[in-house]
Amino acid sequence: MTENFRINLTPDDVPKNWYNILADLPLELPKPKNSEGKDQISDLQKVFTKTALEQEFATERNIKIPNEVRELYMQMGRPSPLVRARRLEEKLNTPAKIYFKREDTSPTGSHKLNSAIPQVYFAKQEGVENLTTETGAGQWGTALSLAGSLLDVDITVYMVKVSFNQKPDRKNIMNIYDGNVFASPSENTKIGREILAKTPDHPGSLGVAISEAMEEALEKDNVKYSLGSVLNHVMLHQTVIGQEIKTQLEIAEEEPDVMVACAGGGSNLAGSLFPFIKDKIDGNSDTEFIAVEPSACPTLTEGNYEYDFGDTNGFTPMLKMFTLGHDFVAPSVHAGGLRYHGMSPIVSLLVKENIINPTTAQQRDAFNAGMTFAKCEGVLPAPETTHAIKAGIDEAIKAKQTGEEKTIVVNFSGHGMLDLKGYAKFIDGSMKNC
Repeated sequence: MTENFRINLTPDDVPKNWYNILADLPLELPKPKNSEGKDQISDLQKVFTKTALEQEFATERNIKIPNEVRELYMQMGRPSPLVRARRLEEKLNTPAKIYFKREDTSPTGSHKLNSAIPQVYFAKQEGVENLTTETGAGQWGTALSLAGSLLDVDITVYMVKVSFNQKPDRKNIMNIYDGNVFASPSENTKIGREILAKTPDHPGSLGVAISEAMEEALEKDNVKYSLGSVLNHVMLHQTVIGQEIKTQLEIAEEEPDVMVACAGGGSNLAGSLFPFIKDKIDGNSDTEFIAVEPSACPTLTEGNYEYDFGDTNGFTPMLKMFTLGHDFVAPSVHAGGLRYHGMSPIVSLLVKENIINPTTAQQRDAFNAGMTFAKCEGVLPAPETTHAIKAGIDEAIKAKQTGEEKTIVVNFSGHGMLDLKGYAKFIDGSMKNC
């Protein structure tokens, strides 16, 4: 480390436990419930592994990471670096210090392996041979496919059709890892066929892709469903990010004034912020937490806080969350991982309680921030990550205006090397600013 430019940890610093924020919430999280005449809660036992459900409703603060999972974390690149964006600070002429947590350094280029590895590991331990899942931009499908290859579990991925078409190399990488990928809505499932019969050119949505994956798990033996965001067991696995950041900031002798992450379903935001939110709940922190979503899918900023299904067809129980409605189909912006109608119930509760502050960014503004970051720091952000970068830059500019020497931490959730079509559209001016 040179002047706190890049703070690296050793493999021994990989957390030994996941942090479960359910133990520390300021009030009880509203429980899932069935819709009238149905019993989706019982169906969860059919579609999820036993361990996933145990972790979903666990109340203990710390949950041990199995040694085998921790070893795979190390093999796949954990712990990840925390880097100070000095050239970006100079470009902005700000007194603020900007740090970014590099979750892009994993083999699949994003934070998603943090949950994919344990989910596949637990499935393998329970004798599951096949997992089905959804993916928006493709990061989750890629991570689950790699985890399946590492642990010899077959993976089927329903990828939102617009992203399937926008990002063909995501499909290619999933195929390299032996993932079986279908554009959603597909002809594979009843819900997919029904949607295509009504709307042959349907662009797809995460809600539809979740329905297709869950339908397959419900109807086939020895097939379980794996979710990449939203639910607590996924948030839990991601907290290795925030725990590492805590250690790294201690080394840098820094306290974060502002922490920023993009928000789609909530996984990278929860992973980076939840260990710090505990300090705020305990009254030991004044850190501001910012969740950034696309203006085209303003779940937290314009959605209603109410019970809704997590998928389009209503296979899931109803969850108390901010939602735009389970039949909402977002515009085809390039941040495919942020085009989800709902939000993690835990993140939603923390927004409702004014612990997390939501904001939005328009697509061209986010890509512009991503370009600025790449020119200064050399790392190209994923479209989702550009939203967090945009908010981080905004906070640094505010610090310049007020003269405050703030410490800003941005979770750099993934790289954009497979999103060059989006950047090309930004450069040639054909990208819509929605």
